[in-house]
Amino acid sequence: MAKNENRNYVTLRCTVCGEELRCTSKNKKNTPERLEVKKYCKNCHKHQVVKEKK
Repeated sequence: MAKNENRNYVTLRCTVCGEELRCTSKNKKNTPERLEVKKYCKNCHKHQVVKEKK
C-alpha cells in the first residue's frame, strides 16, 4: 500500500470559547493555509466557526 505523506492531523479549536473540539486530517499540499470551518461546539451548544490550532 502507498503511504500518503501529504496528509497530516490537525486539531480544531472553537473561536468563541477556545475549546479544542476534534482532530481531523487535511492535505497540506492542497490547503497550505489554516483550515476554517463551521462545526458544532459542545461547550457553546451551537454551530461556531472553528479554526486550526497552531
